[in-house]
Amino acid sequence: MTTAATTDTRPRRLLGRDRPTLVLGVLTVALVTTVVLSVGVGSVSVDPARVLAVVGAHTGLHVPDETWWTASEDNIVWLLRVPRVLAGVAVGAALSVAGAVIQALVRNPLADPYLLGISSGASAGAAAHILFGLSAVTGATALAGSAFVGAVVAIVLVFAVARIGGRLVPSRLVFAGIAVGLALGALTNLMVFFANSRDGVRAVLFWTLGSLGQSRWDVLALLWVVTAVSLVAFWAWSRRLDAMALGDDTARSLGTHPTRFRAGAAVLVALLVATAVSVSGAIGFVGLVIPHLARRLVGGSHRALLPTAALLGGVVLVWADTLARTVVAPAELPLGVLTALLGTPLLIVLVHRMSTH
Repeated sequence: MTTAATTDTRPRRLLGRDRPTLVLGVLTVALVTTVVLSVGVGSVSVDPARVLAVVGAHTGLHVPDETWWTASEDNIVWLLRVPRVLAGVAVGAALSVAGAVIQALVRNPLADPYLLGISSGASAGAAAHILFGLSAVTGATALAGSAFVGAVVAIVLVFAVARIGGRLVPSRLVFAGIAVGLALGALTNLMVFFANSRDGVRAVLFWTLGSLGQSRWDVLALLWVVTAVSLVAFWAWSRRLDAMALGDDTARSLGTHPTRFRAGAAVLVALLVATAVSVSGAIGFVGLVIPHLARRLVGGSHRALLPTAALLGGVVLVWADTLARTVVAPAELPLGVLTALLGTPLLIVLVHRMSTH
């Protein structure tokens, strides 16, 4: 399915060729501002000057003669909110970039990173850890590791099913992802049904609805490394992604082997989404809606689209998480529920716009 949303490589007319540079500059400033402000927002407010001072002291960028913030503020900023906000930036960027890439690979503007069943696999792995303690290690790192293993199992199953009876094509990959996702979702429900722990069931439910509440420093390194490496790799493949969005024949005529490239790129997308989901749980609509918003800003050329989607996804998800943890404080809304509520109207508008073109 090829539409203007995935094939139009021209940026919208504003300041000509300088528009992508301007947009990226504005989004970079917005992201830095978002990180500083959102760290200070919560049940205990911390002003931006104190936030910068705490971060500077812990990173060695600025070592004051004496601290003028409390130990409580130091713990809140450095141990709780900074890791959570940085995780939100990375997860938002990862899901948005993955969405843009998968939409090009399967040539469907309504494709979503979770189309490959990765979210269901991660949820099954996390549920197994929470309900039955299948890992000897405890804590956020073990939960993320179990979710990652489940996501990788989902990847292997999807590609095994997609390869049955022929070569890897978009339709077969999509159907395999749907089938594996449904099966793993059913497995998660079975584990919840047979579990004896009420607290465990609530934890599984909250995690599968999406949350950055488990974000700690020890789970950030892998998330940021995988996100950064994947973004660089996809950016280097931007011309190939442009060709794939136009169809296999076009890609072949431009020197790209569609089947091999689709398989390699899909594996990297799957690992990227698996890493993000292992930290945040299932967060929908970000990978579906953000790429479309990015295209409206800079056009469909992946050279500009991918960094734009990454920055925009980081900004949107951090503010969504800030809203989720403050709107009903001291309780916390599931982040995936909030992104669905915010993303559904945008999706309806996008579908309407596509139907009128």
